[in-house]
Amino acid sequence: MRTDGVRFSIVRHAAWAPGLETPEQWHAWAQSAFSVAPITAAGEPGVRAMVPMLRRRAGQLGKMALEVAYACLGEQRDIPLVFCSRHGEVARAVELLSALAQGEPLSPTAFGMAVHNASAGLFSIARTDTANQLAVAAGAASIEAAVIEACGLLADGAAQVLLVLAECPLPVPFEAFEDCHEQPHAFAWLLQAEASPGAAFSLTWRARSSDDALAVAAGAMPGSLAVLRFMLGEVRTFEHAANRQTWCWSRHA
Repeated sequence: MRTDGVRFSIVRHAAWAPGLETPEQWHAWAQSAFSVAPITAAGEPGVRAMVPMLRRRAGQLGKMALEVAYACLGEQRDIPLVFCSRHGEVARAVELLSALAQGEPLSPTAFGMAVHNASAGLFSIARTDTANQLAVAAGAASIEAAVIEACGLLADGAAQVLLVLAECPLPVPFEAFEDCHEQPHAFAWLLQAEASPGAAFSLTWRARSSDDALAVAAGAMPGSLAVLRFMLGEVRTFEHAANRQTWCWSRHA
């Protein structure tokens, strides 16, 4: 079964990962034959646009998400936000579960920052922005689900939607369950309807058949990074297999 999918324009974007902080570094990464090499550097962004009292609450994943959200949105207000992450703040959840197992009291702050919409909440509090927010987790197809949600908001009348994705490697207890080489990265896209000025894309999907040779190999690049590489590159189409679907990304002139 096929769908007509969704169409949209990316009018502004930003990305951050340890060792890949500037647009020039990201474009070089996307165009290099070595861009499939994993991101192995350590570190987290400064998020200088946020007041220290709030910034200190965020961990690496949250700070990456906030950094790209600020960079992409600037001073704009009242823009709906779709935040997505396959695993979210799972490292914080492991810490909380470990504390429970040891009979230790839980930190209310740590608990509050472990929920999936924590980064979006910090962003809205810091900016006193009451725009609509959604937090999405859809397994290996989280970026595709977020795009569909964002396009739904555009179809419902939003002039623009900010999409923010952030991912970190899984903590030790869950490493054995990785189906790709998880790496720290975040990016933000400011989306508008396709007719708007900007780089135009479409996303369609079809159910995967037994003949579909797109299965994700263990150790492969995460789907979100592969999609980002496509967006920053020049190829016209890209297919991503996830959640029993083949997701078909296309670039339009």
